[in-house]
Amino acid sequence: MGTVVEMEARGGGSDVVGNSKVHHDYHLAVEIPDTAHQISQDSWFQAGFVLTTGINSAYVLGYSGTVMVPLGWVGGVIGLILATAVSLYANSLVAKLHEFGGKRHIRYRDLAGYIYGEKAYALTWGLQYVNLFMINVGFVILAGSALKAIYVLYREDHEMKLPYFIALAGVACALFAIGIPHLSALRIWLAVSTFFSLIYIIIGFTLALKDGIEAPPRDYSIPGTKVSKIFTTIGASANLVFAYNTGMLPEIQATVRQPVVRNMMKALYFQFTIGVLPMYAVTFMGYWAYGSKTSPYLLNNVDGPIWVKTLANISAVLQTIISLHVRILFYINSN
Repeated sequence: MGTVVEMEARGGGSDVVGNSKVHHDYHLAVEIPDTAHQISQDSWFQAGFVLTTGINSAYVLGYSGTVMVPLGWVGGVIGLILATAVSLYANSLVAKLHEFGGKRHIRYRDLAGYIYGEKAYALTWGLQYVNLFMINVGFVILAGSALKAIYVLYREDHEMKLPYFIALAGVACALFAIGIPHLSALRIWLAVSTFFSLIYIIIGFTLALKDGIEAPPRDYSIPGTKVSKIFTTIGASANLVFAYNTGMLPEIQATVRQPVVRNMMKALYFQFTIGVLPMYAVTFMGYWAYGSKTSPYLLNNVDGPIWVKTLANISAVLQTIISLHVRILFYINSN
């Protein structure tokens, strides 16, 4: 049986562990399903921090080349802003349904099943696993690409190919998972992840700005044939959708303190205002500096001291490993 949270107008009693009742300032009894999560423990700022760290993962180093190059200035800027607005609206709808029907829906599949039935529950569960698998495979490939970028800074023989570095990144992710098997240190690792994010974003932005100032006029035309442009536009649009996709919003919201909807809305407003600025900055700066020649991995374009580029790439590798593991732990602990 799940825990019941009884909220009374002038209550304010203390939380009790187990199947007891927790008194808050509402006239609503909300049932909480069984889970390994710590329900209603975190502030809205920590939830916003989790969401913001997610959208500013090392994937942001690719948006200049994978979004802006295929769409150009007009399509890229409008696309990013539109994706931000649509994602905020969609996430807000999900957040406001968190206590729908007198029950906290702490998993996407719970919410889908409550509204649409058992088939939607099973389908959503399967799609979440597919989503988690694809994003985490992307994280491993991204970490491998960053390792390869470090290698070519010091070696020009290209004897080690990208698949070798992807395998090394996978081993590193596994070792980290073995060493940090639970969520008890999440706050610490979120801080470490944010620190690494700031390193590669600041370095990428600064070196791209320097290169853009020193470089001759760039070509911002969309490359490719008519047919190839269709496919690259589709790919860029998919990247826009992916950029804000956590795939675990109810799972994250389950950890937020009461009033859970109001606090989660604060977290979302934080994510989609202050939180998107680093992503916008490095994406637009990278495209401005290198135009249609922007690489799918921005740190392959920037010119600067080898040690600085090495630091940025190492930060990208480490941040990617942490981000992958945090996502897995959130999903596992919601079950």
